[in-house]
Amino acid sequence: MSGADWRSESAYNDVKRAETPDIAWEWLRRDREYQKDFRGLLRRKQSSATDHLRRKWGLTFPS
Repeated sequence: MSGADWRSESAYNDVKRAETPDIAWEWLRRDREYQKDFRGLLRRKQSSATDHLRRKWGLTFPS
């Protein structure tokens, strides 16, 4: 985490330009349950785990 003051409006200048997927990703990557699922995916390295992440979290992955 950066040393930015969360109370400072200037710390959020990038948010003004953010689009829906950007904000969704920022939320998702901080979600503990998602982090747990993602670590499981890395351990298993199976396509079925990827399918689970897609269904559970509503994700799409580039081909």
